[in-house]
Amino acid sequence: MDCKLNGLLRYAGCVTGGVALGYWLFNSNGQSTPNQVTTVDNLTKGETDNPYEEMKSVYEYLCFNYGGADVNCVFTNLRPEHGYDFPKVTAEVCLRHFHPSSTPRRALDIGCAVGRAAFELAAEFEEVIGIDFSHHFVKVCNELKASGKMNYEVLVEGELTSNHIAVVPGHLDRKRCHFQQGDACTLSPDLGEFDCVLAGNLICRLPHPARFLRRLKTLVKCGGVCVITSPYTFLKDYTNRGNWLGGLTDESGVDVRGLSTMKKILSPDFDLVEQVDLPFMIRETYRKHQWTVADVTVWRRK
Repeated sequence: MDCKLNGLLRYAGCVTGGVALGYWLFNSNGQSTPNQVTTVDNLTKGETDNPYEEMKSVYEYLCFNYGGADVNCVFTNLRPEHGYDFPKVTAEVCLRHFHPSSTPRRALDIGCAVGRAAFELAAEFEEVIGIDFSHHFVKVCNELKASGKMNYEVLVEGELTSNHIAVVPGHLDRKRCHFQQGDACTLSPDLGEFDCVLAGNLICRLPHPARFLRRLKTLVKCGGVCVITSPYTFLKDYTNRGNWLGGLTDESGVDVRGLSTMKKILSPDFDLVEQVDLPFMIRETYRKHQWTVADVTVWRRK
């Protein structure tokens, strides 16, 4: 075993109940001792079997991002009035609150999915970084950046599908966008600071949402904005219960809500300047849809 790195040797081994991942520490005599061990049992399904890598999710999110009302709900006389083009609308919230203060103007879309919000941010920002945990989503983003369009299918029923084309609006400068795979809970310190950070429907799909929220103070420039949207649908598949921001009771029996925890974490460094309800629709089949209302909060860095 000769792959030492800064006194650390990574190892993988078996422990009772799952695979262990950790490190061997080398002491002054060159002897190795085991350090922290994390078992796969402690990881969420979202970390070990990410559903957003599946083609089904890719197609659903291409529809959600680029399909508009006509593709997402074909029932013209019955469909809800609101809930379409959600990524575009969240980008518009960012642009409305953005106050240019520096050059180049930089934005970060963390949890960018298939890129619609990032492309919309490029209307104002000279550099937009889009990061997603899904390798497949990032691949789609880069293909859309290169060609401006992509074919996709949406489910009708059973094995039947219909064909559509996702198109990035032609007035947007796609070259301003750069996409990469990454983990919102362990973002690189080399990212730098941004005038705007968008986290769209992200925090209830993270294994460590509080860790991400605490990182924001080093990502957003003073005077910059952070826009966070969430329906607060905390699930054990994505977040171990002990890491939920809300949706449970504390030791005193008091209900804990996601927004209240966000305020406790962010308030020392941010002012909450706007809160609004914003619906969104995701088509599953011709006749089945998810219609959800996200809480949109806008935070300005002190």
